[in-house]
Amino acid sequence: MTVRRRVPFRAKRHASPHGGTAHLSGFASLRIRNYRLFAIGQTISVVGNWMQNIAVGWLTLQLTHSGTVLGIVTGARYLPVLLLGVWGGLVVDRHDTRTLLTVTQICFAAQAAVLTVLSWAHLTALPLLVLLMLTIGFTNAFDNPARQSLISELVDREHLANAVAVNSTCINTAKLLGPGLAGLVIAALGVTPCFALDTVSFLAVIASLHMLRTAEMLPAQREVRAQGQIRAAVAYVCRTPELLYPMVMVYVTGVFTWEFPVSLPLLTTSAFHAGPSGYGAAMAVMSAGAVLGGFVAVRRRRLGTRSLAVSAVIWGTLICAAALAPTLAVTLAALLCVGSASITFNSSAKTLMQLTAAPQMRGRVLSIWSIGWLGGTVVGAPAVGAIGATWGARSALLVGGLAASGIGIVVLAMPRVRPVNRQ
Repeated sequence: MTVRRRVPFRAKRHASPHGGTAHLSGFASLRIRNYRLFAIGQTISVVGNWMQNIAVGWLTLQLTHSGTVLGIVTGARYLPVLLLGVWGGLVVDRHDTRTLLTVTQICFAAQAAVLTVLSWAHLTALPLLVLLMLTIGFTNAFDNPARQSLISELVDREHLANAVAVNSTCINTAKLLGPGLAGLVIAALGVTPCFALDTVSFLAVIASLHMLRTAEMLPAQREVRAQGQIRAAVAYVCRTPELLYPMVMVYVTGVFTWEFPVSLPLLTTSAFHAGPSGYGAAMAVMSAGAVLGGFVAVRRRRLGTRSLAVSAVIWGTLICAAALAPTLAVTLAALLCVGSASITFNSSAKTLMQLTAAPQMRGRVLSIWSIGWLGGTVVGAPAVGAIGATWGARSALLVGGLAASGIGIVVLAMPRVRPVNRQ
């Protein structure tokens, strides 16, 4: 009897009139069964995760009425990423990515369940909330590089850039739904149902990972245990301009700009005196813009540090406009554009790193990215919260816009780096 082995799906490529190959359609990577399952599970989970984020931020403000404390609670979630991020990436490089992701999803579900019970029993004191954020952050130190690395095992290199952009679009679609749903649920039922729905959402990821066809995956070469592998990854990034320049921009914007869970609730509650629905609307509008920007990102063919720097300048300028807007309606309109610019910057940065990093280094490179983009919140969230408490809610958002524009201008002044062809 003949045994038929499944092979990874490869989309048909069409001849280009200029002798090359035409670029893939906007969502070509979703035609690959394994990647489609992964994207569906991630989208459902991110909806629940953002419901939890909104609920935690709102609960913290209810307990303390302090922007500084809100920044501390938010920062606690990312402290383990800052301290353990590169080690988490090394663990990803050494072990099976799908198995590791399954373990992290089970941990996330258990942590969300504990948060649900504590909220239901009215036991969510501030120290317990900070402790739970620390445990979630510890799990995230392994989950984030594993989740990003798995994409390259589900699609071939031809589809990789498209898959990264589609993943960002799916995540931002979920971010569009999550905050809006959270605002409605909190206004009607309180924060506890948000935590419960987040618990259930992780089952979608676990199910999608279980349904992946192993024969159709493209497993990366695993790193053999040796000394100095973390130092080697840092040195690799520092000597590779295609990685170093984007990484610097990610670190600056990760610390000062990507602090919307702190700056937006301060802006909506203090500057415009809006309730939870106002905060939810701000996050939903920004996510809607990110979805629109994602449709553009999936069709970009050439990427480089200069185009990324231009994206940072535009993003920062739009954030400043939102911070200085006179009314909530004008702010929401500006945040729509901020969301579109954010997906352009974030998706481009991740795509550059995925395409440039050596396969056996990918987990560590993406973990270094996580330290800046997520772990930077440990420093940035309390700082932005303190700035908002001292100089007004608008200043918390304004400092992020100035940081993004500033680092973009600096990188534009640096020597040119060869752009990356997505194909």
